[in-house]
Amino acid sequence: MSVTGPDEEGLRLMALEERARALFSGRVEFLKSAPELKFLPEPDFPEIAFCGRSNVGKSSLLNALTGRKSLARTSVTPGRTQELNYFEVGTPTLFRLVDMPGYGFAKAPPKVVEQWRRLVRDYLRGRVVLKRTLLLVDSRHGIKTVDTEMMQMLDEAAVGYRVVLTKADKIKASELADVVAETQTIARKHIAAHPEVSVTSSEKGLGIAALRGAVLDDAAV
Repeated sequence: MSVTGPDEEGLRLMALEERARALFSGRVEFLKSAPELKFLPEPDFPEIAFCGRSNVGKSSLLNALTGRKSLARTSVTPGRTQELNYFEVGTPTLFRLVDMPGYGFAKAPPKVVEQWRRLVRDYLRGRVVLKRTLLLVDSRHGIKTVDTEMMQMLDEAAVGYRVVLTKADKIKASELADVVAETQTIARKHIAAHPEVSVTSSEKGLGIAALRGAVLDDAAV
């Protein structure tokens, strides 16, 4: 009886994950914060952006992906990230990670919310080196109205994005399966969304290696 090993795509993904692991274990450095588009770095490298509601676990996921404890600031105060924060990956630099301002912060003044919204919208529409956006959604809550609004913004900007469920360790497996199925159903109705949903836990390391590989694949370097 013959035993079949991983298929060609499986082997490719395994190699990609290993390359991503090695790459992220090397140089990953904060570059700059940009409160306005005029402060963005020159579009010299591919960019992978991260967005999500405040307190979705964006900073924790960035830290987990890069194997750092404090690359991105974590805070219990929603809306702390008010700028586009840039991080460079590789020696020499191969691509950049962009931590976008969180959304859905109820306590922020409307004027401030609109400024952040304008910054994000203009960045999405005008950044030619933006290869992919990761839209983070809390597994415990699923896609909310504010997430749907962000998905529509990404669709309108024609920016391809992956939906990434965070904090998957915080709910029961049966509940998680329902959330994944529902999220995939919603994602497949959006023209710019990747049809498959990533499931992660920064605390437990669930899905981190696969997502790391996906980021490297999307950056196409």
